[in-house]
Amino acid sequence: MAPITRRKHGPHQLGAIVPLVCALAVLATCRTSTVTTYAGTRLAFGTWGGDNFTVIATDSVTHVHVGCTFGDFPPNVTLDANGRFAVSGSYMLHAYPVAYGPAMPAQLSGQVVGSTLTFAVAVNDTVAKQVVSLGPGTVVWGRTPNMGPCPVCLVPNRFRVTFPRLAQGPNVDPPTQTGR
Repeated sequence: MAPITRRKHGPHQLGAIVPLVCALAVLATCRTSTVTTYAGTRLAFGTWGGDNFTVIATDSVTHVHVGCTFGDFPPNVTLDANGRFAVSGSYMLHAYPVAYGPAMPAQLSGQVVGSTLTFAVAVNDTVAKQVVSLGPGTVVWGRTPNMGPCPVCLVPNRFRVTFPRLAQGPNVDPPTQTGR
């Protein structure tokens, strides 16, 4: 099981840490590849699974799990010519076993190389007045996520229109939730 890195930073570092986390996530993903990504290409729809990391991309939301946390980001994430991206959204730092606290502003950034996505999330914890860094994590398109004791949302944002079954396996929500 891959470790999940969680770092907390004080309020005096908020302005400097978010761009730093984004830059580090992109640099951590740099590697040579024969796959060419064209500017304007979008993050592929479907489940991107890994060990303790999941990204579920649909035409309505980009839903991310890091360990027992999750967040929602805009759909149709556009990649640059090098497969990189950065988008803003919201994130729940306390999601399992009981979700509590507000969703926090967050930045998702990463890079796609072939069918592999490496990403990190910087969450602006407005309650504790600090930035929490999650990742970097690596996921593979079409792979079933292995989230350990934490469930993966079968349907991102369950109160929206139902999506097709995106993730399968013992660590995801049961099929009875597809009708929600």
